[in-house]
Amino acid sequence: MTEGAALEFTTHRGQPLPAERRAELLALPGLGDTFSDHMVTVRWRADVGWHDAAVRPLAAFSLHPATMALHYGQTIFEGMKAFWRPDGQRALFRPADHARRFNRSARRLAMPTLPEADFVAALEALLRVDRGWVPPTRGHSFYLRPFMIAAEAQLGLRAAEEYLFAVIGTPARPSSVEPKPMRLWAAPEYVRAAPGGTGAVKCGGNYGGSHIAQRQAAAHDCDQVVWLDARERRYIEEAGGSNLFFVESTTEGPRLRTPPLSGTLLAGITRDSILQLARRLGYPVVEEPLTLDAWEQRCRDGRITETFACGTALAVVPVGHVSCAQRDWSVGDGTTGPVTSRLMQAMLDIHCGQTPDEFGWMRLVDTDSQA
Repeated sequence: MTEGAALEFTTHRGQPLPAERRAELLALPGLGDTFSDHMVTVRWRADVGWHDAAVRPLAAFSLHPATMALHYGQTIFEGMKAFWRPDGQRALFRPADHARRFNRSARRLAMPTLPEADFVAALEALLRVDRGWVPPTRGHSFYLRPFMIAAEAQLGLRAAEEYLFAVIGTPARPSSVEPKPMRLWAAPEYVRAAPGGTGAVKCGGNYGGSHIAQRQAAAHDCDQVVWLDARERRYIEEAGGSNLFFVESTTEGPRLRTPPLSGTLLAGITRDSILQLARRLGYPVVEEPLTLDAWEQRCRDGRITETFACGTALAVVPVGHVSCAQRDWSVGDGTTGPVTSRLMQAMLDIHCGQTPDEFGWMRLVDTDSQA
């Protein structure tokens, strides 16, 4: 039990996948297409609070057709990773920060908050019982998806009075050791979020509304969409569901720039980690807005030499090319730049325990002690 956690998790073990088959899957995992043997579930009801916390065999939910999440969109989630350690432990990356962001999402959608200690305890409970699903390869990880849905069955237009919180896990790998630079598509006719909306939280509607622009990007041979601000359709906000950083050339050396948190883009945990890590490595960082036109011009004249996207799923991925309806341009020489590569490897070193964790980001979980 995690210190401070109030919930007691009962464990109901199922029949695990044979070790040989699991090893085959871990040798070349995808992301979100193979799942571990168990899941965590916790329920909330207005008159009871949080209860029925359990680790169970992974199974489908049975939902009434009037389940409110299906009609009114009260669905939120987080995404985070656990990493293998050769000493029998596994390590979660910044779980308490994810717990706080999860609760910000919950408050925005009028859902109950889950105490941070209970959120972390749920992650650890799944990690202990499914410890064998954490890939032992550098750069690979066990991706954890905590989520919550309105579980009450009724069609009145109000916040639900029953909720289901759950955690599932999937082994994941990066696209490659040195990821291929992305091609981004700018589509000013679509916006991801507007001031006063839900852009700063992780709710399902933010992502469902982005698919049409993503299809447009794919039709133009691009990997992700560059989202612009809702007011002027000029200022860069995000790339797909990831934050963006720009490496600027100055007389004093490279400087990192990223759009400021405006209430319409996500306060990424990886974004915050890059801000701290870059400063530790000696790179100045500024949080300042940048227009699409300025990005193009500064790439063309050499003032922006690299761009990369970052997030839990992507980690750090370079951007090599940008397109929109009227024009397109390359970022630097279109390959992974030295600053991007250095940050990418420094982050991996912390994840895998190959360098001291000076920031206190990694939470070690003793998976040899069974729940």
